[in-house]
Amino acid sequence: MPETCAIILAAGKSERMGTNKLLLPFHGKPMINTVIDNVIQSGVNHIMVVLGAFREDMITAIEKLPVIQCYNADFEIGMFTSVQCGFRNMPSTTDAAIVFLGDQPMIPGEVTRRIIQAYTQSKKGILIPVYNGRRGHPLLIDKKYASTIAALGPDEGLRNLFVKYTDDIQEVEVPAPGILRDIDTDLEYKNEIN
Repeated sequence: MPETCAIILAAGKSERMGTNKLLLPFHGKPMINTVIDNVIQSGVNHIMVVLGAFREDMITAIEKLPVIQCYNADFEIGMFTSVQCGFRNMPSTTDAAIVFLGDQPMIPGEVTRRIIQAYTQSKKGILIPVYNGRRGHPLLIDKKYASTIAALGPDEGLRNLFVKYTDDIQEVEVPAPGILRDIDTDLEYKNEIN
C-alpha cells in the first residue's frame, strides 16, 4: 500500500461566517475534530493540519488527536499557500498527499479509501472524487508534483496543475454528495447540522 499523508487545510479566517467555523459543534465535537475523525477512519498513514488564523484555539481543540501540525505564516495570501505549507512539511516517506478542506465534515472515510485504492490501481498522479459528474474534495496528489506545487504562485493554485497535467488525472466516482459541499456561511452550517 502507498504511504499517504492527509493535508487538512484549516488556516482560514472564516470571514463569511464571522466566527471560527472550524470550532463550531458538528456531531457533538468541533467541526475540525469531525473532519480529523473521518480522516482517521480512512486509514491514511499521517494526518497534518495546516494552521493559520485562530492558531492557539485550534491547537487546543486538536492537541490530543494523532495529528501533526504546520503553521502557514502566509495564510492571509490565500488557501493555496496552505497546500504548499502542507507539501513542504509532510513526512519524506510519503508517496502521495490527500488534500482535505477543514470545513467539509460530511466526507466519510470510505471516500478516501476509494481514492487511495484507485491510486494504487491506476498509477495516475492526480485523483479527484466525482459525484454526479461534479468534482469535489479530497484530492490525491502524488509526491512527484511537490516541486511543481512549490513553484506555483499563490494565485495559480491546484487548477493550474490540473490543466497542465490533464493526462495524469483520474476521476473516482463516489456515492457521497458531501464531497461537493463546504460550510462557509451560517445558513450552510445550519443546513448541515439539521
